[in-house]
Amino acid sequence: MTSDIKRTIVVTGGSKGIGRAICKAFAAPGVGVYFNFNSPETTGKATAEDISTAGGIAKGIRVDVASETQVIDFFNTILDETGRIDVLVNNAGITKDTLLLRMKEKDWDDVIRVNLKGTFNCTKTAAKSMLKQRYGRIINITSIAGVAGNPGQANYAASKAGIIGLTKTVAKELGSRGITVNAIAPGFIQTNMTAGLSEKTAAAIISQIPLGRVGIPEDIAGVALFLASKNADYITGQVIHVNGGMYI
Repeated sequence: MTSDIKRTIVVTGGSKGIGRAICKAFAAPGVGVYFNFNSPETTGKATAEDISTAGGIAKGIRVDVASETQVIDFFNTILDETGRIDVLVNNAGITKDTLLLRMKEKDWDDVIRVNLKGTFNCTKTAAKSMLKQRYGRIINITSIAGVAGNPGQANYAASKAGIIGLTKTVAKELGSRGITVNAIAPGFIQTNMTAGLSEKTAAAIISQIPLGRVGIPEDIAGVALFLASKNADYITGQVIHVNGGMYI
């Protein structure tokens, strides 16, 4: 067990974008930030450097969150090294966008598998430790697509809507044990997922945002930090929309 870790944070999909910003936001002396990544082209090195620079203790592990076996091994490693899990942020997600009539069964299955099943696997596994502690903070990253829908994203929107239902249910199941479960629904955030949009498409989206700009990963990270703080102890089962007013 690593005795110098006083608080343990677990972030899935932590190698880039929103996940990387969340890892950095939680990093501090005495805080162990464990994160996973699974893309073949990623190593997690940049995130680990961010965490270390901020004074935290970093560890990135390649894990497929949709695999129950890999998830259990991941959390067992964390528990062996730190003895506890204080915060879980379920951020791992993928997109395979296309219109419904063109969507292949594999496109549907892959997105549901990673986004929704992955959140279920990690939540269930972390909850077992949190129940023993009688404390825990679970934060699920959903999406504006999960509440408003979005053409070309039937699979993604369904997975994110499912996360909202999961959040509310688990909040009711675990609340009596001092565990809060909330979700953050980002709007249009500047990440690799949105980088491929044309200027025309991006401009059309921004025109629908009252604050007149795209969000940045740090906008989401700040809310995650709040939901895991003492100031949010009486908040559970909620969906916090962070979208510049795009969905009101």
